[in-house]
Amino acid sequence: MGNNYLRIVARGDQGIRRSNSHKTLFTLNSPAVKPSGTFHEEAFHSMLTLERRRAERSSKPFVLMLLDAGAFVETGTADSVMSSVTSIALKSTRETDLVGWYKNGVILGVIFTEIGSESEIPITEILHSKVVAALRAELSREITSKLSVTVHLFPEDRDRDGAEPVADFRLYPDVSESGLKKRLSWVAKRVIDILGGSALLFLLSPLLAAIALAIKLTSKGPVIFQQERLGRFGARFKCLKFRTMYANNDPKIHREYIQRFISGQANGDNTEQGKPIVYKITNDPRVTPIGRFLRKMSFDELPQLWNVLVGEMSLVGPRPSLPYEFEIYEIWHRRRVLELKPGITGLWQVSGRSRTCFDDMVRLDLRYSQSWSLWLDFKILIATPRAAFGGEGAY
Repeated sequence: MGNNYLRIVARGDQGIRRSNSHKTLFTLNSPAVKPSGTFHEEAFHSMLTLERRRAERSSKPFVLMLLDAGAFVETGTADSVMSSVTSIALKSTRETDLVGWYKNGVILGVIFTEIGSESEIPITEILHSKVVAALRAELSREITSKLSVTVHLFPEDRDRDGAEPVADFRLYPDVSESGLKKRLSWVAKRVIDILGGSALLFLLSPLLAAIALAIKLTSKGPVIFQQERLGRFGARFKCLKFRTMYANNDPKIHREYIQRFISGQANGDNTEQGKPIVYKITNDPRVTPIGRFLRKMSFDELPQLWNVLVGEMSLVGPRPSLPYEFEIYEIWHRRRVLELKPGITGLWQVSGRSRTCFDDMVRLDLRYSQSWSLWLDFKILIATPRAAFGGEGAY
């Protein structure tokens, strides 16, 4: 591959031949790096996380390539195969590229940094073709036919086909992986969701019935409103709410407002005089009188307890995103829908609610994700009734 590879991938050797800053974070004598010059699994995942953060700030993409020898595990030949694959990968990459174990001994990862191409062919196809050609030149056909080579571009396509998750989970091993302690914490969180959700549905059943009857008697249309939202890793699900609007309303009003709000172009036409611009339309003509009360008290969110029981949401987590919101997110905004399940309540709801600007709302979600613990969930749950009944920032 050599120089041809560099000419295809980069806009110029001077643009990519920076010092080996990533690899020098660990010396060859460090336990983070194997003698061959590859990162161990934990270190490689850390480098992948850092590269995502860099790309979020700079908007410069990178490619993760995974060479998977899982087909050789049963025959006991994975180690020997990956030894050869690692040697080829190290010879076929630049100093600025990162080579390490995505999964120790089974999946080798290569992070191609500072990528760019003047070719009309997608960079992922170029890299895949070049690496596969190098493997075929040095390995037998039997080995290359069983070796899986996949490429993953960050940032991902906004929405590949409207059905699949908008996030490529292979780019987030730090989010999907979990040690014993973390795994037990997640199990405990899920148990709390099931027990808490079930108990709340039972205890609040008279209130739920009264709300359903009030909606049915005061306006035409279904009692429950289903809206498509994005969950963890961008998986789509139907979020349930009590209907607070007149039936057959035009969603274009909210779509246009929220797009202006996220992009920082919203004006104060729908905001009370002297108050900051808020996340929701304050005088929405589509909302029914009973709907205004339900929104003020956050009672319209109660049907989401069912989403919690089936595992689509959690009692505590980031607010579930609308697909048309996600379309105009900045890259760093997208992390709020990737790392945790969305929740009925969250740090934003109890500390800022609709009073905060969108960027601050995202920062609160990311702060929650980074500092998540069962104790933090407990404190948010305790603070939720006061925030809900106070009604401040609710529209």
